[in-house]
Amino acid sequence: MKSLRSCSIMNVFQDAVCTLNTLQTNASALEQVKRERGHPQLQLQAMRGFLQRAGLKVEELDRLNIIHVTGTKGKGSTCAFTEQILRKYGFRTGFYSSPHLVQVRERIRINGQPIGKELFTKYFWQVYGRLEETKDAHGGSMPAYFRFLTILAFHVFLQEKVDSAVIEVGIGGAYDCTNIIRRPWVCGISSLGIDHTSILGDTIEKIAGQKGGIFKLGVPAFTVKQPDGPMKVLQERAEEIGCSLSVCPDLEEYESEGSLSLGLAGHHQRSNASLALQLSHTWLQRHFLTGAFGKTLYSPIKIYDVFTGLAETEWPGRNQTLKHSPVTYFLDGAHTTRSMLACVRWFNEVTPQHERNAGGSVVRVLLFNATGERDCAAMLKLLVPCHFDFAVFCPNITEAITTCNADQQNFNVSVENMLTRCLDNQQSWRVLNGQEEKPEVELLIGGGLPLVAERHTDTLVFPCILSALQWISQGRDSALSDPNKCVIPIKPSIKAKAAPLREAVSIHVLITGSLHLVGGALKHLDPSLNS
Repeated sequence: MKSLRSCSIMNVFQDAVCTLNTLQTNASALEQVKRERGHPQLQLQAMRGFLQRAGLKVEELDRLNIIHVTGTKGKGSTCAFTEQILRKYGFRTGFYSSPHLVQVRERIRINGQPIGKELFTKYFWQVYGRLEETKDAHGGSMPAYFRFLTILAFHVFLQEKVDSAVIEVGIGGAYDCTNIIRRPWVCGISSLGIDHTSILGDTIEKIAGQKGGIFKLGVPAFTVKQPDGPMKVLQERAEEIGCSLSVCPDLEEYESEGSLSLGLAGHHQRSNASLALQLSHTWLQRHFLTGAFGKTLYSPIKIYDVFTGLAETEWPGRNQTLKHSPVTYFLDGAHTTRSMLACVRWFNEVTPQHERNAGGSVVRVLLFNATGERDCAAMLKLLVPCHFDFAVFCPNITEAITTCNADQQNFNVSVENMLTRCLDNQQSWRVLNGQEEKPEVELLIGGGLPLVAERHTDTLVFPCILSALQWISQGRDSALSDPNKCVIPIKPSIKAKAAPLREAVSIHVLITGSLHLVGGALKHLDPSLNS
Protein backbone atom coordinates (compact mmCIF):
# COMPACT_ATOMS: atom_id res chain seq x y z
CA MET A 1 0.00 0.00 0.00
CA LYS A 2 2.84 2.33 0.97
CA SER A 3 4.65 1.66 -2.30
CA LEU A 4 1.49 2.38 -4.32
CA ARG A 5 1.09 5.66 -2.47
CA SER A 6 4.75 6.54 -3.15
CA CYS A 7 4.28 5.85 -6.85
CA SER A 8 1.17 8.01 -6.88
CA ILE A 9 2.97 10.90 -5.17
CA MET A 10 5.86 10.61 -7.62
CA ASN A 11 3.50 10.62 -10.63
CA VAL A 12 1.60 13.68 -9.41
CA PHE A 13 4.86 15.43 -8.58
CA GLN A 14 6.26 14.73 -12.06
CA ASP A 15 3.01 16.02 -13.57
CA ALA A 16 3.53 19.26 -11.63
CA VAL A 17 7.14 19.61 -12.80
CA CYS A 18 6.19 18.88 -16.42
CA THR A 19 3.42 21.48 -16.22
CA LEU A 20 5.87 23.95 -14.70
CA ASN A 21 8.18 23.37 -17.65
CA THR A 22 5.48 24.55 -20.04
CA LEU A 23 6.14 28.02 -18.63
CA GLN A 24 9.54 27.91 -20.30
CA THR A 25 9.18 29.44 -23.73
CA ASN A 26 11.45 29.87 -26.69
CA ALA A 27 11.11 33.60 -26.16
CA SER A 28 12.50 32.87 -22.69
CA ALA A 29 12.28 34.87 -19.52
CA LEU A 30 15.56 36.60 -20.33
CA GLU A 31 14.20 37.99 -23.57
CA GLN A 32 11.16 39.21 -21.67
CA VAL A 33 13.39 41.04 -19.22
CA LYS A 34 15.33 42.61 -22.11
CA ARG A 35 12.13 44.03 -23.58
CA GLU A 36 11.00 45.40 -20.25
CA ARG A 37 14.33 46.73 -18.94
CA GLY A 38 13.50 50.28 -19.98
CA HIS A 39 10.19 50.13 -18.11
CA PRO A 40 10.91 48.44 -14.78
CA GLN A 41 7.68 49.72 -13.29
CA LEU A 42 5.74 47.79 -15.95
CA GLN A 43 7.66 44.60 -15.17
CA LEU A 44 7.04 44.91 -11.45
CA GLN A 45 3.43 45.87 -12.15
CA ALA A 46 3.02 42.67 -14.17
CA MET A 47 4.55 40.67 -11.31
CA ARG A 48 2.14 42.25 -8.83
CA GLY A 49 -0.72 41.32 -11.14
CA PHE A 50 0.37 37.68 -11.26
CA LEU A 51 0.80 37.68 -7.49
CA GLN A 52 -2.73 39.01 -7.02
CA ARG A 53 -4.15 36.47 -9.45
CA ALA A 54 -2.46 33.76 -7.36
CA GLY A 55 -4.42 34.99 -4.34
CA LEU A 56 -1.60 36.93 -2.67
CA LYS A 57 -1.03 40.59 -1.89
CA VAL A 58 2.30 42.42 -1.91
CA GLU A 59 1.52 43.63 1.60
CA GLU A 60 1.45 40.03 2.84
CA LEU A 61 5.10 39.62 1.95
CA ASP A 62 5.99 42.05 4.74
CA ARG A 63 5.14 39.26 7.19
CA LEU A 64 8.03 37.15 5.89
CA ASN A 65 10.71 39.35 7.56
CA ILE A 66 12.81 39.09 4.40
CA ILE A 67 16.56 39.20 3.92
CA HIS A 68 17.08 40.20 0.27
CA VAL A 69 20.45 39.44 -1.36
CA THR A 70 21.90 40.20 -4.79
CA GLY A 71 25.37 40.26 -6.37
CA THR A 72 27.25 38.70 -9.28
CA LYS A 73 29.30 36.13 -7.41
CA GLY A 74 28.59 34.55 -4.04
CA LYS A 75 25.02 35.64 -3.43
CA GLY A 76 23.81 32.03 -3.10
CA SER A 77 26.62 31.15 -0.67
CA THR A 78 25.88 34.31 1.33
CA CYS A 79 22.23 33.30 1.57
CA ALA A 80 23.20 29.76 2.63
CA PHE A 81 25.45 31.09 5.42
CA THR A 82 22.77 33.55 6.56
CA GLU A 83 19.98 30.99 6.59
CA GLN A 84 22.09 28.49 8.55
CA ILE A 85 22.93 31.09 11.20
CA LEU A 86 19.25 31.91 11.74
CA ARG A 87 18.45 28.20 12.02
CA LYS A 88 21.10 27.81 14.71
CA TYR A 89 19.05 30.30 16.73
CA GLY A 90 16.01 28.07 16.36
CA PHE A 91 14.12 30.13 13.78
CA ARG A 92 11.98 28.51 11.12
CA THR A 93 13.51 29.65 7.85
CA GLY A 94 12.49 29.88 4.23
CA PHE A 95 15.19 30.07 1.54
CA TYR A 96 14.52 30.83 -2.14
CA SER A 97 17.43 30.43 -4.57
CA SER A 98 18.23 29.58 -8.19
CA PRO A 99 19.06 27.66 -10.21
CA HIS A 100 18.45 24.16 -8.88
CA LEU A 101 21.08 21.46 -9.28
CA VAL A 102 19.05 18.24 -9.49
CA GLN A 103 15.41 18.85 -8.54
CA VAL A 104 13.42 22.06 -8.92
CA ARG A 105 12.11 21.89 -5.36
CA GLU A 106 15.67 22.64 -4.18
CA ARG A 107 14.88 26.27 -4.99
CA ILE A 108 12.32 26.48 -2.20
CA ARG A 109 13.67 25.31 1.16
CA ILE A 110 12.16 25.12 4.63
CA ASN A 111 14.66 24.87 7.48
CA GLY A 112 17.45 24.21 5.02
CA GLN A 113 15.77 21.29 3.25
CA PRO A 114 14.07 21.32 -0.16
CA ILE A 115 10.32 21.12 0.35
CA GLY A 116 8.98 17.58 0.02
CA LYS A 117 7.36 16.31 -3.13
CA GLU A 118 3.94 16.23 -1.49
CA LEU A 119 4.18 19.84 -0.32
CA PHE A 120 5.60 21.01 -3.64
CA THR A 121 2.77 19.30 -5.52
CA LYS A 122 0.09 20.63 -3.17
CA TYR A 123 1.23 24.24 -3.30
CA PHE A 124 2.11 24.11 -7.00
CA TRP A 125 -1.45 23.19 -8.02
CA GLN A 126 -2.92 25.76 -5.65
CA VAL A 127 -0.96 28.57 -7.32
CA TYR A 128 -1.09 27.22 -10.87
CA GLY A 129 -4.83 26.55 -10.62
CA ARG A 130 -5.59 30.13 -9.59
CA LEU A 131 -3.47 31.55 -12.41
CA GLU A 132 -4.97 29.16 -14.95
CA GLU A 133 -8.51 30.07 -13.90
CA THR A 134 -7.87 33.79 -14.39
CA LYS A 135 -5.76 33.74 -17.55
CA ASP A 136 -8.64 34.21 -20.02
CA ALA A 137 -9.56 37.46 -18.33
CA HIS A 138 -5.95 38.60 -18.76
CA GLY A 139 -5.33 37.84 -22.41
CA GLY A 140 -4.25 34.24 -21.75
CA SER A 141 -1.10 35.38 -19.93
CA MET A 142 0.77 33.13 -17.51
CA PRO A 143 3.95 34.05 -15.63
CA ALA A 144 7.23 32.79 -17.04
CA TYR A 145 9.12 30.00 -15.26
CA PHE A 146 11.15 32.08 -12.78
CA ARG A 147 8.29 34.45 -12.03
CA PHE A 148 6.01 31.52 -11.26
CA LEU A 149 8.56 29.91 -8.93
CA THR A 150 9.02 33.23 -7.12
CA ILE A 151 5.26 33.47 -6.53
CA LEU A 152 5.20 29.82 -5.44
CA ALA A 153 8.03 30.44 -2.97
CA PHE A 154 6.18 33.38 -1.39
CA HIS A 155 3.03 31.26 -1.14
CA VAL A 156 4.91 28.35 0.46
CA PHE A 157 6.66 30.57 2.99
CA LEU A 158 3.41 32.26 4.00
CA GLN A 159 1.57 28.97 4.31
CA GLU A 160 4.40 27.34 6.25
CA LYS A 161 4.65 30.37 8.55
CA VAL A 162 8.40 30.86 8.42
CA ASP A 163 10.02 33.31 10.85
CA SER A 164 12.31 34.66 8.14
CA ALA A 165 12.66 34.27 4.38
CA VAL A 166 16.10 34.58 2.75
CA ILE A 167 15.47 35.60 -0.85
CA GLU A 168 18.19 35.43 -3.52
CA VAL A 169 17.72 37.75 -6.50
CA GLY A 170 17.51 36.01 -9.88
CA ILE A 171 19.16 38.50 -12.25
CA GLY A 172 20.21 42.04 -11.42
CA GLY A 173 18.06 43.65 -8.79
CA ALA A 174 16.00 46.65 -9.86
CA TYR A 175 14.07 44.75 -12.53
CA ASP A 176 14.15 41.32 -10.92
CA CYS A 177 10.75 39.92 -10.05
CA THR A 178 11.81 39.36 -6.43
CA ASN A 179 12.01 43.16 -6.14
CA ILE A 180 8.27 43.42 -5.55
CA ILE A 181 9.31 42.99 -1.92
CA ARG A 182 8.41 46.29 -0.26
CA ARG A 183 9.87 46.06 3.21
CA PRO A 184 12.74 43.63 3.68
CA TRP A 185 14.44 43.71 7.08
CA VAL A 186 17.91 43.99 5.54
CA CYS A 187 19.53 43.89 2.06
CA GLY A 188 22.92 42.59 0.96
CA ILE A 189 25.16 42.82 -2.11
CA SER A 190 27.89 40.25 -2.67
CA SER A 191 30.88 40.64 -5.00
CA LEU A 192 30.11 42.41 -8.29
CA GLY A 193 31.41 41.47 -11.73
CA ILE A 194 30.50 41.38 -15.41
CA ASP A 195 27.59 39.06 -16.22
CA HIS A 196 24.27 39.23 -18.11
CA THR A 197 25.52 42.32 -19.93
CA SER A 198 22.64 42.36 -22.44
CA ILE A 199 20.25 42.86 -19.54
CA LEU A 200 22.24 44.69 -16.87
CA GLY A 201 24.65 46.78 -18.91
CA ASP A 202 28.17 46.36 -20.25
CA THR A 203 30.14 48.01 -17.44
CA ILE A 204 30.49 47.07 -13.80
CA GLU A 205 29.17 50.52 -12.86
CA LYS A 206 25.94 49.94 -14.81
CA ILE A 207 25.62 46.53 -13.19
CA ALA A 208 26.13 48.09 -9.75
CA GLY A 209 23.26 50.48 -10.48
CA GLN A 210 21.01 47.53 -11.23
CA LYS A 211 22.07 45.61 -8.12
CA GLY A 212 21.53 48.67 -5.92
CA GLY A 213 17.94 48.68 -7.13
CA ILE A 214 16.99 46.37 -4.26
CA PHE A 215 17.72 49.09 -1.68
CA LYS A 216 14.62 50.32 0.14
CA LEU A 217 13.92 53.51 2.10
CA GLY A 218 15.07 53.12 5.69
CA VAL A 219 16.20 49.51 5.26
CA PRO A 220 19.84 48.86 6.26
CA ALA A 221 22.03 47.51 3.46
CA PHE A 222 25.46 45.88 3.45
CA THR A 223 28.00 45.15 0.76
CA VAL A 224 31.34 43.39 0.59
CA LYS A 225 34.30 45.49 -0.52
CA GLN A 226 33.90 46.51 -4.16
CA PRO A 227 36.15 48.31 -6.69
CA ASP A 228 35.99 52.12 -6.45
CA GLY A 229 33.72 52.60 -9.50
CA PRO A 230 30.85 50.28 -8.53
CA MET A 231 31.21 51.22 -4.84
CA LYS A 232 30.59 54.87 -5.71
CA VAL A 233 27.50 53.87 -7.69
CA LEU A 234 26.16 51.82 -4.77
CA GLN A 235 26.73 54.68 -2.35
CA GLU A 236 24.93 57.10 -4.66
CA ARG A 237 22.07 54.62 -5.07
CA ALA A 238 21.74 54.25 -1.30
CA GLU A 239 21.72 58.02 -0.79
CA GLU A 240 19.15 58.48 -3.55
CA ILE A 241 16.83 55.82 -2.11
CA GLY A 242 17.38 56.83 1.50
CA CYS A 243 19.02 53.86 3.19
CA SER A 244 22.23 53.26 5.08
CA LEU A 245 24.95 51.31 3.27
CA SER A 246 27.79 49.70 5.24
CA VAL A 247 30.86 47.85 3.96
CA CYS A 248 31.54 44.51 5.65
CA PRO A 249 34.87 44.13 7.46
CA ASP A 250 37.32 41.36 6.64
CA LEU A 251 36.44 38.11 8.36
CA GLU A 252 39.66 38.30 10.39
CA GLU A 253 38.36 41.41 12.16
CA TYR A 254 35.59 39.55 13.97
CA GLU A 255 36.20 38.41 17.51
CA SER A 256 36.01 34.66 17.97
CA GLU A 257 37.48 32.09 20.30
CA GLY A 258 39.86 29.99 18.27
CA SER A 259 40.04 29.85 14.49
CA LEU A 260 36.89 30.68 12.57
CA SER A 261 36.09 27.82 10.17
CA LEU A 262 33.66 27.83 7.25
CA GLY A 263 31.57 24.97 5.94
CA LEU A 264 32.19 26.13 2.37
CA ALA A 265 35.65 25.78 0.83
CA GLY A 266 37.51 28.52 -1.01
CA HIS A 267 39.13 31.76 0.12
CA HIS A 268 36.45 33.84 -1.64
CA GLN A 269 33.86 32.45 0.78
CA ARG A 270 35.34 34.61 3.54
CA SER A 271 33.78 37.79 2.16
CA ASN A 272 30.46 35.97 1.70
CA ALA A 273 30.63 34.82 5.32
CA SER A 274 31.31 38.36 6.53
CA LEU A 275 28.30 39.65 4.60
CA ALA A 276 26.19 36.83 6.08
CA LEU A 277 27.31 37.81 9.58
CA GLN A 278 26.19 41.39 9.05
CA LEU A 279 22.85 40.37 7.50
CA SER A 280 22.02 37.84 10.22
CA HIS A 281 23.23 40.14 13.01
CA THR A 282 21.05 42.98 11.74
CA TRP A 283 18.05 40.67 11.43
CA LEU A 284 18.60 39.26 14.93
CA GLN A 285 18.97 42.73 16.42
CA ARG A 286 15.65 43.81 14.96
CA HIS A 287 13.91 40.61 15.98
CA PHE A 288 15.12 40.58 19.57
CA LEU A 289 14.54 44.31 20.02
CA THR A 290 10.87 43.63 19.36
CA GLY A 291 10.89 41.45 22.47
CA ALA A 292 9.46 38.47 20.66
CA PHE A 293 11.49 36.05 22.78
CA GLY A 294 12.47 38.37 25.61
CA LYS A 295 16.17 37.75 24.89
CA THR A 296 19.08 40.11 24.63
CA LEU A 297 21.40 40.06 21.65
CA TYR A 298 25.01 40.45 22.65
CA SER A 299 27.41 42.57 20.62
CA PRO A 300 29.94 42.51 19.03
CA ILE A 301 29.21 39.43 16.93
CA LYS A 302 30.94 36.62 18.78
CA ILE A 303 27.98 34.41 19.65
CA TYR A 304 28.60 30.66 19.52
CA ASP A 305 25.53 29.97 17.36
CA VAL A 306 26.67 32.47 14.74
CA PHE A 307 30.08 30.90 14.19
CA THR A 308 28.72 27.37 14.44
CA GLY A 309 26.26 28.34 11.69
CA LEU A 310 29.14 29.37 9.43
CA ALA A 311 31.02 26.14 10.12
CA GLU A 312 27.99 23.92 9.44
CA THR A 313 26.82 25.58 6.22
CA GLU A 314 26.45 23.31 3.20
CA TRP A 315 25.84 24.51 -0.35
CA PRO A 316 26.24 21.73 -2.95
CA GLY A 317 27.93 22.41 -6.25
CA ARG A 318 30.12 25.23 -4.97
CA ASN A 319 33.72 24.25 -4.17
CA GLN A 320 32.49 20.75 -3.41
CA THR A 321 34.68 17.65 -3.28
CA LEU A 322 33.29 14.13 -3.74
CA LYS A 323 35.63 11.18 -3.33
CA HIS A 324 34.55 7.98 -5.07
CA SER A 325 37.82 6.12 -4.76
CA PRO A 326 39.82 6.04 -7.00
CA VAL A 327 37.98 8.94 -8.68
CA THR A 328 37.76 12.32 -6.93
CA TYR A 329 35.39 14.95 -8.27
CA PHE A 330 35.90 18.66 -7.68
CA LEU A 331 32.67 20.50 -8.48
CA ASP A 332 32.18 24.25 -8.78
CA GLY A 333 29.49 26.04 -10.76
CA ALA A 334 31.75 28.99 -11.67
CA HIS A 335 30.36 30.65 -14.81
CA THR A 336 32.06 34.07 -15.00
CA THR A 337 35.73 34.94 -15.34
CA ARG A 338 35.86 36.23 -11.74
CA SER A 339 34.21 33.13 -10.32
CA MET A 340 36.46 30.94 -12.48
CA LEU A 341 39.51 32.68 -11.01
CA ALA A 342 38.20 31.75 -7.56
CA CYS A 343 37.51 28.20 -8.74
CA VAL A 344 41.06 27.79 -10.09
CA ARG A 345 42.50 29.14 -6.85
CA TRP A 346 40.43 26.67 -4.83
CA PHE A 347 41.31 23.75 -7.13
CA ASN A 348 45.02 24.54 -6.90
CA GLU A 349 44.74 24.77 -3.10
CA VAL A 350 43.00 21.44 -2.52
CA THR A 351 44.44 19.12 -5.18
CA PRO A 352 48.07 18.91 -3.99
CA GLN A 353 47.06 17.17 -0.76
CA HIS A 354 44.79 14.76 -2.65
CA GLU A 355 47.61 14.00 -5.08
CA ARG A 356 50.08 13.36 -2.24
CA ASN A 357 47.59 10.99 -0.62
CA ALA A 358 47.06 9.12 -3.91
CA GLY A 359 50.40 7.32 -3.56
CA GLY A 360 50.90 7.01 -7.30
CA SER A 361 50.11 8.41 -10.72
CA VAL A 362 47.19 10.86 -11.00
CA VAL A 363 45.37 11.84 -14.19
CA ARG A 364 43.69 15.25 -14.23
CA VAL A 365 40.51 15.72 -16.27
CA LEU A 366 38.52 18.87 -16.99
CA LEU A 367 34.78 18.45 -17.65
CA PHE A 368 33.46 21.79 -18.91
CA ASN A 369 30.41 23.45 -20.36
CA ALA A 370 29.06 27.00 -20.29
CA THR A 371 25.78 28.46 -21.47
CA GLY A 372 24.18 31.70 -22.59
CA GLU A 373 26.38 34.69 -23.36
CA ARG A 374 29.33 33.50 -21.25
CA ASP A 375 32.85 34.20 -22.49
CA CYS A 376 33.91 30.56 -22.65
CA ALA A 377 37.35 31.26 -24.14
CA ALA A 378 38.20 33.63 -21.28
CA MET A 379 37.18 31.02 -18.69
CA LEU A 380 39.05 28.23 -20.46
CA LYS A 381 42.18 30.39 -20.62
CA LEU A 382 42.16 30.58 -16.82
CA LEU A 383 41.97 26.76 -16.64
CA VAL A 384 44.94 26.05 -18.93
CA PRO A 385 47.59 26.44 -16.17
CA CYS A 386 45.91 23.63 -14.20
CA HIS A 387 47.59 21.19 -16.61
CA PHE A 388 44.79 18.76 -17.39
CA ASP A 389 45.62 15.52 -19.16
CA PHE A 390 42.18 15.48 -20.80
CA ALA A 391 39.65 18.22 -21.52
CA VAL A 392 36.13 16.85 -21.96
CA PHE A 393 33.15 18.87 -23.17
CA CYS A 394 29.46 18.00 -23.14
CA PRO A 395 26.11 19.84 -23.17
CA ASN A 396 23.93 20.19 -20.09
CA ILE A 397 21.98 17.08 -21.02
CA THR A 398 21.94 14.68 -18.10
CA GLU A 399 21.39 11.55 -20.18
CA ALA A 400 21.09 11.09 -23.93
CA ILE A 401 18.46 8.41 -23.34
CA THR A 402 16.13 9.01 -20.40
CA THR A 403 12.60 8.05 -19.48
CA CYS A 404 11.68 10.95 -17.21
CA ASN A 405 13.99 13.75 -16.20
CA ALA A 406 11.64 16.71 -16.08
CA ASP A 407 13.64 18.64 -13.48
CA GLN A 408 16.58 18.88 -15.89
CA GLN A 409 14.63 19.87 -19.00
CA ASN A 410 15.40 23.17 -20.70
CA PHE A 411 13.20 24.22 -23.62
CA ASN A 412 15.01 27.53 -24.17
CA VAL A 413 17.94 26.13 -26.13
CA SER A 414 18.16 23.48 -28.86
CA VAL A 415 20.37 20.38 -28.82
CA GLU A 416 22.06 21.68 -31.96
CA ASN A 417 23.04 24.91 -30.24
CA MET A 418 24.32 23.07 -27.18
CA LEU A 419 26.51 20.70 -29.18
CA THR A 420 27.81 23.51 -31.37
CA ARG A 421 28.85 25.37 -28.24
CA CYS A 422 30.72 22.26 -27.05
CA LEU A 423 32.62 22.02 -30.33
CA ASP A 424 33.47 25.73 -30.12
CA ASN A 425 34.80 25.18 -26.60
CA GLN A 426 36.86 22.22 -27.80
CA GLN A 427 38.39 24.37 -30.52
CA SER A 428 39.10 27.19 -28.06
CA TRP A 429 40.90 24.76 -25.78
CA ARG A 430 43.00 23.48 -28.66
CA VAL A 431 43.95 27.01 -29.71
CA LEU A 432 44.82 27.96 -26.13
CA ASN A 433 47.08 24.90 -26.00
CA GLY A 434 48.78 25.68 -29.32
CA GLN A 435 46.86 23.11 -31.40
CA GLU A 436 45.13 25.41 -33.87
CA GLU A 437 44.03 23.00 -36.58
CA LYS A 438 40.24 22.59 -36.57
CA PRO A 439 38.99 19.17 -35.45
CA GLU A 440 37.34 17.19 -38.19
CA VAL A 441 34.04 16.47 -36.47
CA GLU A 442 30.73 15.73 -38.12
CA LEU A 443 27.58 16.31 -36.09
CA LEU A 444 24.81 13.85 -36.82
CA ILE A 445 22.02 16.11 -35.62
CA GLY A 446 19.48 15.01 -38.17
CA GLY A 447 19.56 11.39 -37.09
CA GLY A 448 19.75 12.11 -33.38
CA LEU A 449 22.60 12.70 -30.96
CA PRO A 450 26.06 11.54 -32.05
CA LEU A 451 27.49 8.76 -29.92
CA VAL A 452 30.74 10.61 -29.39
CA ALA A 453 32.86 12.99 -31.41
CA GLU A 454 36.32 11.81 -32.40
CA ARG A 455 39.05 12.87 -29.96
CA HIS A 456 41.91 15.04 -31.10
CA THR A 457 45.00 14.93 -28.87
CA ASP A 458 43.61 15.51 -25.37
CA THR A 459 40.07 16.76 -26.05
CA LEU A 460 36.75 14.97 -26.43
CA VAL A 461 33.12 15.96 -26.95
CA PHE A 462 30.33 13.76 -25.59
CA PRO A 463 26.56 14.03 -26.18
CA CYS A 464 25.54 14.05 -22.50
CA ILE A 465 26.88 14.30 -18.97
CA LEU A 466 26.45 10.59 -18.20
CA SER A 467 28.43 9.45 -21.25
CA ALA A 468 31.23 11.88 -20.36
CA LEU A 469 31.39 10.68 -16.74
CA GLN A 470 31.32 7.03 -17.77
CA TRP A 471 34.23 7.55 -20.15
CA ILE A 472 36.24 9.52 -17.61
CA SER A 473 35.71 6.96 -14.82
CA GLN A 474 36.34 3.92 -17.04
CA GLY A 475 34.15 1.70 -14.88
CA ARG A 476 36.08 2.62 -11.72
CA ASP A 477 33.23 4.51 -10.03
CA SER A 478 30.47 2.25 -8.73
CA ALA A 479 28.01 5.18 -8.68
CA LEU A 480 28.15 5.19 -12.48
CA SER A 481 27.94 1.40 -12.85
CA ASP A 482 24.26 1.13 -11.99
CA PRO A 483 22.70 -1.36 -14.45
CA ASN A 484 19.77 1.07 -14.82
CA LYS A 485 22.11 3.68 -16.28
CA CYS A 486 22.42 3.42 -20.04
CA VAL A 487 25.99 2.91 -21.24
CA ILE A 488 26.52 4.54 -24.64
CA PRO A 489 28.72 2.52 -27.01
CA ILE A 490 32.16 4.03 -27.51
CA LYS A 491 34.28 3.65 -30.63
CA PRO A 492 37.29 1.32 -30.16
CA SER A 493 39.67 4.18 -31.02
CA ILE A 494 38.18 6.32 -28.25
CA LYS A 495 38.34 3.45 -25.77
CA ALA A 496 42.02 2.94 -26.57
CA LYS A 497 42.80 6.59 -25.82
CA ALA A 498 41.54 6.09 -22.26
CA ALA A 499 44.44 3.82 -21.26
CA PRO A 500 45.94 6.48 -18.90
CA LEU A 501 42.62 6.66 -17.05
CA ARG A 502 42.52 2.90 -16.56
CA GLU A 503 46.14 2.69 -15.44
CA ALA A 504 46.29 5.69 -13.09
CA VAL A 505 46.17 5.19 -9.34
CA SER A 506 43.74 8.13 -9.07
CA ILE A 507 41.63 10.27 -11.38
CA HIS A 508 40.93 13.88 -10.42
CA VAL A 509 38.04 15.54 -12.25
CA LEU A 510 37.22 19.26 -12.14
CA ILE A 511 33.61 19.87 -13.23
CA THR A 512 32.94 23.56 -13.86
CA GLY A 513 31.60 26.29 -16.17
CA SER A 514 27.91 25.90 -15.37
CA LEU A 515 25.77 25.14 -12.33
CA HIS A 516 23.51 23.16 -14.66
CA LEU A 517 26.48 20.95 -15.65
CA VAL A 518 27.40 20.48 -12.00
CA GLY A 519 23.78 19.64 -11.16
CA GLY A 520 23.58 17.08 -13.93
CA ALA A 521 26.78 15.47 -12.69
CA LEU A 522 25.54 15.40 -9.09
CA LYS A 523 22.38 13.65 -10.23
CA HIS A 524 24.56 10.67 -11.12
CA LEU A 525 27.25 11.02 -8.45
CA ASP A 526 25.11 11.70 -5.35
CA PRO A 527 21.95 9.54 -5.33
CA SER A 528 20.70 11.21 -2.13
CA LEU A 529 19.91 14.35 -4.13
CA ASN A 530 17.37 12.39 -6.20
CA SER A 531 15.23 11.34 -3.24
